[in-house]
Amino acid sequence: MGLFDSTEEHPPAKMMRYVITGLVFIALLIGAAAYLLRFHKEEKTIRHFMDTLVAENMEEGYRIWKPTPTYSLKDFLEDWGPNGYYGPIKSYHIENLERLPNASGGASSGVVATIELSPYQPFPDDHDAAKQSKTKEVRIWVEFKDQSLGFPP
Repeated sequence: MGLFDSTEEHPPAKMMRYVITGLVFIALLIGAAAYLLRFHKEEKTIRHFMDTLVAENMEEGYRIWKPTPTYSLKDFLEDWGPNGYYGPIKSYHIENLERLPNASGGASSGVVATIELSPYQPFPDDHDAAKQSKTKEVRIWVEFKDQSLGFPP
């Protein structure tokens, strides 16, 4: 007789408990994974946009932004260019992504990403007060349907 061999059979009620516990565990794992990955596509878009700005590829950044006709490349450079309001950008840190309720209380059509921008490479740690004082925070809207970027409403 081996260690895992058993002459005792499990009653049907005990077996049913094992099955239900296993199914609940799997459902919890799937739910946790879905929750953690709910804004994966939007985070990927933000990272791609920020990486192009760090590389100073402004034309590609402008293309990723998918601007409206009223937001010209000149306006984009005044905001994101090396001499722009948020520039120069050498590193960044995505703080969080959140879906805000719309005016009627329902779910919005996009998510707001809060990003810290730094003129230093690598991104300064919390203990470096001098470099942290140069860090700027920006909030960017990412639309679900076409992954276009903009400033939050």
